[in-house]
Amino acid sequence: MGKDARPEAADVVIAGGGLAGLSLALALKDGLGPDAAITVYDPGFGKPLTGDRRCSAIAAGARRLLTVLGVWDEVAPEAQPMKTMVVTDSRTRDVARPVFLTFDGDVEPGEPFAYMVPNAVLQQALTDAAGRAGIDMRAAPVSDFATDRSGVTVTGGDGAVLRASLLVACDGSKSRLRSLAGITSTSWAYGQSAITFTVEHERPHLGEAVEHFLPPGPFATLPLPGNRASIVWTERTEDAKRYAELPDYRFQEELEQRFGHKLGWVKLETKPQVYPLGFAMARSFIGERFALVGDAAHLIHPIAGQGLNMGLRDVAALAEAVTDAARVGLDFASPQVLERYQRWRRFDTLAMGVATDTLNKLFSNQSDALRIIRDVGLGLVDRMPKLKGLFIRDAAGLTGAVPKLLRGQAL
Repeated sequence: MGKDARPEAADVVIAGGGLAGLSLALALKDGLGPDAAITVYDPGFGKPLTGDRRCSAIAAGARRLLTVLGVWDEVAPEAQPMKTMVVTDSRTRDVARPVFLTFDGDVEPGEPFAYMVPNAVLQQALTDAAGRAGIDMRAAPVSDFATDRSGVTVTGGDGAVLRASLLVACDGSKSRLRSLAGITSTSWAYGQSAITFTVEHERPHLGEAVEHFLPPGPFATLPLPGNRASIVWTERTEDAKRYAELPDYRFQEELEQRFGHKLGWVKLETKPQVYPLGFAMARSFIGERFALVGDAAHLIHPIAGQGLNMGLRDVAALAEAVTDAARVGLDFASPQVLERYQRWRRFDTLAMGVATDTLNKLFSNQSDALRIIRDVGLGLVDRMPKLKGLFIRDAAGLTGAVPKLLRGQAL
């Protein structure tokens, strides 16, 4: 751009074109109207999506959001409904694996409380939908930005300069934009890593998910279409790396010890990938004409499978706050509008972060005393159907002040 050239005009610039970033772009395009100029920067655009072989649990509320955004029909053939969730607690070599807690049923008649979806499938569906919607996707990072009372000037890694009303950071847990905005965060590492991969097995899983608590961390078996499952195996970080580097036959032996024999034989479908686990919470989710969404705002332990769902709840809340303001002619990036988003999301996010942190500490240890206490507690909850129903609806994102998109309503 020449020295005297004017910046390009945009309504909203989003840094990060992952699952949360593209969902937000689509939600804002719907809410602000087809003429809204939404630009998404991400250096990963145009690269193959096969590198991330993880799968995510999509809660009922998030599934409703994706339906409103017009992407669920593309995802549905690769999505596996979770019909039952079983919680067990034992040591690796224990012969018996008693079931202490079972979640059964739908959040609404005919609506499962969650689905398992491959990340790459969802990413492709969102990317295709963004292209159809006319969202400007640029294969570069956001290099810098400066805000003032009337707008934000964004410099892209492609050399372009844009003038927008709002900048949203969806650039992950190590968010560069969060640092540039001067927003600090509270964080720590768990000393644990998740080994993730997909397996085939002999017998049908019937939509049953199993979370088997072991002293180093949970071993989750999450159903996928066909006789297949996504595994999230949590270990101490040094052990996780060692297991992932084992020869295939030795890794298979360790897998079989934890997987059990309920579903018959089991074999690897994809290579194991290792992801370190940690906790992070931004001190503020907003700044001047600036907002944090998804992992840029918060990172929690995957023990409850809520990471992506929390990000999509951010999307629903921010899109609704922005849309409501724009429709009555207000500045949709004003402090009052962004503060509404923060109030809507910060307490819920902090509560979920504390809950998952506590669960991890309660279950990931060798203490026999704690094991007795937690197993008695799980047994009591299992005998309280109303309480279990509340837990399911909360995990589905359907309790409290639920944004329209999570209720399946257009903005």
